[in-house]
Amino acid sequence: GKCPQAPITEFADVTAERYPLQTKLYYKCDPGYRREAGAYEGIQCQSKQQGAVWNYRQFKCIDEKNLSSTATVMELKIIHKPERESRSPAPQKQEAISESKQKDFCGPPKTVPHASISLPQEHYVGQVLHFKCQTGYDKRPPTFGNSTCKEENGKIIWTPLDMRCTNDS
Repeated sequence: GKCPQAPITEFADVTAERYPLQTKLYYKCDPGYRREAGAYEGIQCQSKQQGAVWNYRQFKCIDEKNLSSTATVMELKIIHKPERESRSPAPQKQEAISESKQKDFCGPPKTVPHASISLPQEHYVGQVLHFKCQTGYDKRPPTFGNSTCKEENGKIIWTPLDMRCTNDS
């Protein structure tokens, strides 16, 4: 299910380490660079045989001053490497446990040269957002916290965030 609007905390930075299925993220080229014609900036967390994975399309940011040169353009290649290539039975068992726990969540998306990615506008049940007060506004603890989107009694809610970022002493 879709979550209501995420909690907003003034003077706090918001990050996420994993994203539930259906989440859409968008790449944005840095200043001085622009999206290559025809490149699609969106990616989506989808369920595949190996678990939850980002569905990538070709996305490139090209230098506006150097549009004719392709030497500065790097391609986004999907390289799927297992984290551990150990043959012993114990680590494989451990891997299976962590995989089953992660199967409905995608990890951080790949980095693209000269591009950034922002948090999604829409969130789905299971999303955890990490809040951390910005420098100068972290005088009074707690200066960081998490809020989780979950379903309770048929209603989708964000768990309360017990923090306030302020620069008063």
